[in-house]
Amino acid sequence: MNEDISNEISQHISAAIKGGKTLLTLEESKKILELTGIPIIKSGLAKSGEEAVKLASEIGYPLVMKIVSPQISHKTEVGGVRININSEDEVKNAYIDIITNVNEKVPEADIQGILLQEMLSGPELIVGITLDPQFGHMIMFGIGGIFVEVYKDVSFRLVPITLGDAKDMLNEINGRPILEGVRGLPKVNDEQLVDILMKVSDLVSSYPNIKEMDLNPLIASEKGVIAVDARIILSSPKDPKDKEGLKGMVEDLKKLGL
Repeated sequence: MNEDISNEISQHISAAIKGGKTLLTLEESKKILELTGIPIIKSGLAKSGEEAVKLASEIGYPLVMKIVSPQISHKTEVGGVRININSEDEVKNAYIDIITNVNEKVPEADIQGILLQEMLSGPELIVGITLDPQFGHMIMFGIGGIFVEVYKDVSFRLVPITLGDAKDMLNEINGRPILEGVRGLPKVNDEQLVDILMKVSDLVSSYPNIKEMDLNPLIASEKGVIAVDARIILSSPKDPKDKEGLKGMVEDLKKLGL
């Protein structure tokens, strides 16, 4: 990572910390991923129906549209997601439907806009980071998507990892045949996955105040392995979990039933 890129990432993280922010927005997380060289899906934030139509023409069809609000974690449950959008009329209708659903179900939500993303298909994977103040960062790889907590098919390593570690992580999950193209699925590019694991490892090694990070899902499409959603959480001295050593990591792992 060259010095200019390193400085820009530092500026993004420092600005968030100075502003008292620990959870970065998707757009903020995307910027850091782009600077790190991790492939990220084409997307944009619309704050009106007109903006949504313009963005759709720039991104291309088919599209996914999602509500953006700090009060809403599970977007689908509140009617905040529409998929397979294929025309200008569908964009307009989806925008109205999403806003209406969210206002009805979460009236207190601060709606920051509607996220438009290109729609990709393929195996859904996850790369994640958790931080323990005693042992350091741990990196996770496995089968992702909305069922990550159901499958619990993941492997872990302490950061920093080596190329050998990254390759071993790919081979350790039970879903390895999915990566190899079982039952007609596209074969996943192992080199791209290894590269993403190494870049995530390098990122958190260089910026240890990144407490948690999730790339979920990473979709292994015909365009390559691309991050569709990203979440970065920074450490905060006000957060008790940042001070409780092993307990913090144990609680994170319990979320996956491990």
